[in-house]
Amino acid sequence: MRTNNNVLLELSAEAAVAAMRRGEMTAEDYAAALLSRAEDLAYLNAFRTLDRSMVLEAARGADLLRAAGNPLGALHGLPIPVKDSVNTKALPTSSGTQALEKFRPKEDAAVLKPLFAQGALLMGKTNLHELSFGWTCNNLSFGPVKNPYDPMRIPGGSSGGSAVAVASRMAPLAVAEDTHGSIRVPASMCGLAGLRPTYGRYPGEGTLPITQDKFDQPGPLARTVSDLALFDAVVTGDTRPITRVPLAGVRLGIAPAFFFQGMDADVERIVSAALEKLESAGAIIVKAELPESLAAVPALALAIGAYEFLASLSGFLSQQGAEVSCEQVLAQVGANTDLVLKSAVLPPNAVPADTYRNALRLREELKATILSYFRENNIDAIVFPPVLCPPPALGDNAEIEIRGRMVSIDTAIGRNTALGPFAGMPGLVLPAGMTTTGLPVGIEFEALPGRDRNLLALGLSVEGVLGRLSAPKV
Repeated sequence: MRTNNNVLLELSAEAAVAAMRRGEMTAEDYAAALLSRAEDLAYLNAFRTLDRSMVLEAARGADLLRAAGNPLGALHGLPIPVKDSVNTKALPTSSGTQALEKFRPKEDAAVLKPLFAQGALLMGKTNLHELSFGWTCNNLSFGPVKNPYDPMRIPGGSSGGSAVAVASRMAPLAVAEDTHGSIRVPASMCGLAGLRPTYGRYPGEGTLPITQDKFDQPGPLARTVSDLALFDAVVTGDTRPITRVPLAGVRLGIAPAFFFQGMDADVERIVSAALEKLESAGAIIVKAELPESLAAVPALALAIGAYEFLASLSGFLSQQGAEVSCEQVLAQVGANTDLVLKSAVLPPNAVPADTYRNALRLREELKATILSYFRENNIDAIVFPPVLCPPPALGDNAEIEIRGRMVSIDTAIGRNTALGPFAGMPGLVLPAGMTTTGLPVGIEFEALPGRDRNLLALGLSVEGVLGRLSAPKV
C-alpha cells in the first residue's frame, strides 16, 4: 500500500516500524520517501555519505523477510542515520576530518550491533563538528551543517548532522554521541528530544572518543520521547514498557545562580514559561542552589577533555587499524579546528599535567557533592536550559552576543552541559518552545546515574505538557 510521502515523513520511528510490521507500507517505500527528502534538502549538509542503492536494497531485503513470515525485529525496516564518528563497516567513517575520509572500519560500533540485529537499516553517515571537538558543526573539511529552522544558523554540535536529519524529517531517529553536550546542544537548537545516557549504559567501542573512559557516550536523537525509549530498549535489552509518571509530586530542582545566569531574553522567557506549565501540572519546583564548589565543573571538564584528547585519538586510530597516525590527522584538520587545538591541546598551550591530575582529584570530590545535592534536597531531577542562547549565526562563534555582551562559547554552550558528563548522569533535552524569530529552545532534565528509565518516564509526561515543535519550513 502506498502512502503520501508527507505522511510517511511525519511518522515516528515507533509508528513507522509498526506500520511496516503490519504490512501497511513496505520498507522500500518508506526508505525511498526518506531518501528523497534527504536528497531534496542536501543543501543543509546533514549527511556525509548517503548510498541510495544500498539503503533500498536493504529495505527490499526487509520486505522479503516479512513476506517469508520470518520473525521481525523491534526496528524492522527502519533507516537510521549514524553520526560519522561511529564506526560502520558498510560505509566510511571520517569523524569529520580529511585524513580519515576513506577510512573503512572492520566492524560496526558496538552500539549499532543491537540496532541492526533488530532490523534497523544503515541510512547513511551524518556530518559533524570535526573530530567531535566543538559545538558549531562549522566543518571546514566537508562544509558546515545548517539549521533547518534557519539555514543561516548553526544546528549545534558536535552531532549536528544527526539532529538536522531528524528535525527536517529525513528520518525519525538517529545515532549521535555526547561528550560535553554533543547530543544535547543540537537537540536544543533543532527542537528535538535527545538522550545522553548514564555513562557506560551504552557501549562506546568503535566510537571516536575525546576522553579516556570518562565522558563519551553514544545516544539517540528523535522527535518523540517514545522513540528514545525504543532505542534504549533495543540497545540495553530491557524491553519493559516505560510509561508516564504523574507529574504531581515530582520534585524538580532549579539552581538559579548556577544554571540560569546570563541567559538570552528569549531563552529566559521560554524556559520560565515551561517551568510554570510543569508547576501547574503538579510538579514541585525546588529552588536549591548548588554548592559553590561546583562552579569549577565546566573548566575542570574542559581541562580533562583537552588533556586526554590526543591520547584518546591516537589510541582509537591504532585500535581500529586506521593506518593513519594522530600526527597525520592533525596535519590536515581545518583551520578552525587547528586554532582550537593549538589554543588548548597542543604545546605550548597544552593543559599541564599537574592541572590535569588536580582536575581528576577534584572530579571525585565533586561527583560526591552532586549526588549529595540530589539526596539532601530530595530531588528527582534538576532542570535548566542546556544552552544560554538560541542558535547563533553560521561560523566559528568563539564569542556569542547575549543581551549586548560578548560571551565565550565555552560559557554560552559549555557551562550548563558540563555537569552531567562530569558526574556520569543521564540528561534528557526536550523542546521548550520557539523564540519570537522562530528558533527552537530546549530544556534539560538530569537525574542520578542509572535512573535513565525514570528520566524517560518523566520525559513522556513533560512532553505531554510542553508539546512538540512543528516541522521547520524547509
